[in-house]
Amino acid sequence: IIIENKIYLDIISYILKYVHSIQNNASIVGQFDLIASHSLAAVNNNYKKPIISEKSNKFKLKKSRHPVVEKLLPLNEKFITNDIELDNKRKQIAIITGPNMAGKSTFLRQIGLITILGQIGSYVPANEAHISIVDQLFTRVGASDNLAGGESTFLVEMHETANILNNATPRSLIILDEIGRGTSTYDGLSLAWAITEYLHNNIKIKAKSLFATHYHELIALAEDLPQAFNLNVAVDE
Repeated sequence: IIIENKIYLDIISYILKYVHSIQNNASIVGQFDLIASHSLAAVNNNYKKPIISEKSNKFKLKKSRHPVVEKLLPLNEKFITNDIELDNKRKQIAIITGPNMAGKSTFLRQIGLITILGQIGSYVPANEAHISIVDQLFTRVGASDNLAGGESTFLVEMHETANILNNATPRSLIILDEIGRGTSTYDGLSLAWAITEYLHNNIKIKAKSLFATHYHELIALAEDLPQAFNLNVAVDE
């Protein structure tokens, strides 16, 4: 044991002499690995270079795809591409409706993933991408509870929504999937309606938002709110 300890401590002291060189090499190799991985993914998956603007608040994608879902489809199926255009002045909030399994949640997630990919320096799964700088990406997706902590599905949903409303800025991107489903239909509809109006009218937030919902009554908001617009998922059987 004494001999082993001596050898071990000798190795440590030897390494410590060269620790800066080792860390420097590790950093270089890490950066190279990152760039090479992004390059390989871009070439293999037909990704395109996004145009990222610090000055503009416009967000525009043409023929965008979900980077994971497109790889999981059977060989005889192609991912149906989607376009989106958002900005803080004319097209701030997209209200997205459509039947179950139409692809609303997939669409929301792919916008979020493309935003993250673009900002970490990767090419993105789209034919064309103009991405504004996003300071925070907020999501309220899925139905989950924390019953062990005394929090129902509805309470978790409201905590997450409150966090978004308290912390979002005009530079943020907000993804909302079925707000208000943790409670009764009319209460849920009222909440979804009020949250959408608040995101639209509060100048401290005014964040670009995507809101998928089964509450078809919400499409009337696009007539009342100048910066809101409707999107509907077309289904072809």
